[in-house]
Amino acid sequence: TWVTFGSQISDEMAENVLTIAYENGVNLFDTAEVYASGKAEKTLGNILKSKAWRRSSYVVTTKIYWGGQAETERGLSRKHIIEGLKGSLQRLQLEYVDIVFANRMDSNSPMEECDPNFRLLLLEEIVRAMTYVINQGMAMYWGTSRWSAMEIMEAYSVARQFNLIPPVCEQAEYHMFQRDKVETQLPELYHKIGVGAITWSPLACGLITGKYEERVPENCRASMKVYQWLEGEAAGSEEAGA
Repeated sequence: TWVTFGSQISDEMAENVLTIAYENGVNLFDTAEVYASGKAEKTLGNILKSKAWRRSSYVVTTKIYWGGQAETERGLSRKHIIEGLKGSLQRLQLEYVDIVFANRMDSNSPMEECDPNFRLLLLEEIVRAMTYVINQGMAMYWGTSRWSAMEIMEAYSVARQFNLIPPVCEQAEYHMFQRDKVETQLPELYHKIGVGAITWSPLACGLITGKYEERVPENCRASMKVYQWLEGEAAGSEEAGA
């Protein structure tokens, strides 16, 4: 639902896409509170409600980090994880999501400071909040998105130390231009602690399709104001290919 649902395509087209996907075996639908400022979740929720598919027959995942404009409406504080997920569930019209992702590490806090004690305290708050929303039935599991292997391992260690629920998967960018993390950094975690991978952007935002070779087509993702950085990516991929 990134970019498209609630912004780039009509709700009717979104329903057609989702229906074709579901009827041909796709059973995981990923979204986030930030996508189209919440409209993507609303669109997905309306479609799922109208289709009345068995809830047990599909998986819905969402991501928490960027919620609103206020400082208290974003980040990975206990407050925002709980309130943000409640907001997502309202928009999705669901009782629970299958996986809630911490969408990047919390850069609004001093997470990157050298004090290891503060770093672990922050991680403990995130893990405790995720354990809470799972115990409350708001989510089945929690995962990370765009976290480093070290951060994931630290979260796992905190969970084991305090008998909390550890993350089960990392959502990572993975395509022919971005392979190192999934193929080199994460495999140790696959085998050591059982963390899985859910990957995103297999076509590198469309760069791999070749549609940007000569120009940026109208109405495509790179033509949208907030995604104009794709033009630079396209130029870079052409140079690499040459």
